[in-house]
Amino acid sequence: MPLESNKQNRRTARSRALSRKQTEMAEDVVLLTKAGYERLVEELNHLKTVKRPEVAALIREAQELGPDQLDAQYEDAKNQQAFLEGRISEIERALEQASIIDEDSAHKSKTVQVGSNVTVKGKDGKSHKYQLVGPTEVDPSQGRISHKSPIGRALLGKKRGEKIKVQTPRGETEFTLTSIS
Repeated sequence: MPLESNKQNRRTARSRALSRKQTEMAEDVVLLTKAGYERLVEELNHLKTVKRPEVAALIREAQELGPDQLDAQYEDAKNQQAFLEGRISEIERALEQASIIDEDSAHKSKTVQVGSNVTVKGKDGKSHKYQLVGPTEVDPSQGRISHKSPIGRALLGKKRGEKIKVQTPRGETEFTLTSIS
């Protein structure tokens, strides 16, 4: 009996470890719309072909200055370089782990999913339009909100006509989902 119990415990532990690993891998996936993927590719190209040489030139210029001016300008140029290289690495990682959102499917769906365009109406009668996207593409000024945001999480899986209550930093807000496309 104890031998059988040990085998079961090992299987359960392995199953939990696999489940954790699958969850971690799923969390590493970067959800992007096709347009978002293309924007990142363009930004990466711009950073590598335009910005990187500009920053390298700033570093060279700072090194050619006298010791009085060298420290401040050199420090600034090196900081710009560090920021630039960090952004390049961030974009490369996102592109490597990208999963393109099936927007056609999201637009045809009767329930809200990542990639859906939605219109909600608040109690005050004002309508708001959002597109649910992955966190990498968030741009509230363009109506793109993360599916991981409070409003995004509240909208996922909902159908047209449903009322949605969401806890936001300003308190509880209630919306009615008026359209999904």
